[in-house]
Amino acid sequence: MLLDESEIMKSNTHPDWNDDTKVTCACGSSFTTGSIKKSIETDICSECHPFFTGEMRFVDTQGRVEKFQAKMTAANKLKATKKVKKEQKKKNIRPESLKDMLLKEKKRLEKSEAKQSS
Repeated sequence: MLLDESEIMKSNTHPDWNDDTKVTCACGSSFTTGSIKKSIETDICSECHPFFTGEMRFVDTQGRVEKFQAKMTAANKLKATKKVKKEQKKKNIRPESLKDMLLKEKKRLEKSEAKQSS
């Protein structure tokens, strides 16, 4: 069974194709391409993207880089405070047994007697 061309393809289902679509970048450059739209506006193109220009800069239009850097700064601060707390906790460790407590008190008394005698 062979199908006619009219049975295979439906008419008026595809959008109109424009061979002269103008693409305009935020940097000001523009070029022509093919698309179903008449004009396209982009935030970045090959004229201004760091990969193509060789510049070292962040391409960020929604503040993602600043948001990431703020998270990293907060994480580093938290890490530093945790480290300080951990060191303080080590300093304030209570003796584990009665013997340790008695030895600690004996050392403290010896130090105070040494200060009084001098």
